[in-house]
Amino acid sequence: MRDTRWSLIVPLKPLRLAKSRLAAVAGEELRPALALAFAEDMVTAALSCGAVGDVTVVTDDPTAARRLGRSGARIVPDGPGRGLNAALAYGARTVRADAPAAAVAALNADLPALRAAELGRVLAAAAGHGRSFLADAAGVGTTLLAAGPGVALAPAFGGASRAAHLASGAVELALTDVPSVRQDVDTGADLRAALALGVGRRTAAGVRRLTESATSPA
Repeated sequence: MRDTRWSLIVPLKPLRLAKSRLAAVAGEELRPALALAFAEDMVTAALSCGAVGDVTVVTDDPTAARRLGRSGARIVPDGPGRGLNAALAYGARTVRADAPAAAVAALNADLPALRAAELGRVLAAAAGHGRSFLADAAGVGTTLLAAGPGVALAPAFGGASRAAHLASGAVELALTDVPSVRQDVDTGADLRAALALGVGRRTAAGVRRLTESATSPA
């Protein structure tokens, strides 16, 4: 299992609806662009990880589909249209329709500081379990849920998903040296924490636009 190659499933809602809690710091004009920048940086970093075979993004947003496709992701429309967990389960089924023995992992799109080496450590740990997850930086949610070959993904993201995944029988990956895989971004404070870790170039450019917008005269 040490040499497992993973298929990552990444959900992304329509950009006009994404990252609504960032509106307080990014405004409604820049918020969708920032959400897309997070996803682009995450996909780029994930595809540079040796443990990752491919990345499938489940989205109905045409702009996101075009840009993330150019970044190397496979794009799958959100067939169920019933929210995050249904989209993830559908993405996993789509991957396994082509590769029944695939090891799959759901990964949040809002990880702009993601480092390939840290993701590799998480996936190496996940390879030792049938089904496992990594809690977010706050210790409440989940940023990654992994299922080995032949194991159903059974995602339970949203709200207190750490507790939900524990209750479902998934093993929590107790890793302390992977902050970039745990630091998702929902709020301004989260964004500052991600910036402190060091974000990808698209997110950095988006933050510069945000700063310029905030300091430009009315």
